[in-house]
Amino acid sequence: MTKASSLNWKEVRIVDESPDWIVLDKPPFLQVHPSKPDGSYTLWHGLRELLAYELVNGGQVSIINRLDRETSGLTLVCKHTAAARRFSQLMERHCIRKEYLALVWGWPEQDEYDIDAPIARLGEHGLSRIWLRQGVHPAGALSRTRVKVERRFLRETANGSKFSVVRAFPETGRMHQIRVHLAHIGHSIVGDKLYGPDPEHYLRFIETGWTPELEKALLLPRHALHSAKLHAVDGVEEWLWKSKLPDDLAAFVG
Repeated sequence: MTKASSLNWKEVRIVDESPDWIVLDKPPFLQVHPSKPDGSYTLWHGLRELLAYELVNGGQVSIINRLDRETSGLTLVCKHTAAARRFSQLMERHCIRKEYLALVWGWPEQDEYDIDAPIARLGEHGLSRIWLRQGVHPAGALSRTRVKVERRFLRETANGSKFSVVRAFPETGRMHQIRVHLAHIGHSIVGDKLYGPDPEHYLRFIETGWTPELEKALLLPRHALHSAKLHAVDGVEEWLWKSKLPDDLAAFVG
């Protein structure tokens, strides 16, 4: 066995399962798919171990809703080609509704927002030296997110005391959409290195890793975003999966 050669399935909770699919509650800091040729262990590797029987009998591992490494929460995985095709088509037809919980800076003035703002890769327009960074731009792709404030709370920090728990309903599926849209309305996600108070935090993190200075500025070592609900409908069949706010984010709220 090599480095981190198997997942701690006490951390990756199995929410629901059928012969066609499995729904997991992914912890933060776990990459979903391999992205670098460095042998890093990912959720995909763990699923190939967990679903070894299905794979031997002609199955496959198809992750339907892919979460960022730092994002926690519900992940739908199909076990064979037919199921993957079915749920991918449901996603394309907007028959799978996703809800996220996020902790954001400040107290939004409104209780609900309908954010309709196009998103583009800012580096393509000369607006960012961070190639990965997305942002609202008139040349971007249609992007819509509905946001509802769940709770406003106080927590004394060096950078402010007002924070909120919000529920986000993405109606399109752009890269980093919720993070970009929340930053766009002036309430970026706590711990977000890329879309938080200063994108230079992301560059410093890449260079130095997590430091006391970054902790003071960002408060959390990961962006506080959690996939909390998946609701799928296909004709008369319906599925609803839920996940509560994880311990690290619940502790921040207090």
